[in-house]
Amino acid sequence: MKLRSGYETKKARVEMLPLIDVVFLLLVFFIYAMVSMVVHHGLKVDLPAAGTARLDTKDYISITIDADNQLYLNAEPTSAEGLPERVAQLRGEADKPVFIDGDKQADLGLAIELLDNLKKVGIEEVSFSCTQETP
Repeated sequence: MKLRSGYETKKARVEMLPLIDVVFLLLVFFIYAMVSMVVHHGLKVDLPAAGTARLDTKDYISITIDADNQLYLNAEPTSAEGLPERVAQLRGEADKPVFIDGDKQADLGLAIELLDNLKKVGIEEVSFSCTQETP
């Protein structure tokens, strides 16, 4: 006598819940990987806070003014003489954005002079980096 269990006539099926879990984990992994690839070209300085600050993750040129009023171009020490020409050369045809990372303790006059010199070589769009203000 042959007993039947009822599974002989049923076809195999793919369960969807484990597949959804795997796809969700892959999505989380790739989002985390993309966020961790953000490149910062400047030095660590104490940035001022602003309420309308937003994160921009494109490739850019970083000019850093530290608390001792030392200038850095993409984390390399430099002087004010010839800096605008070097920035224009680095910017090239790609029109990379230019960011100034100024420490809170840095002189405002140096930043204004730098902005004026950048404008003289044709770089009109310059942004200041800041942190987002916390309420």
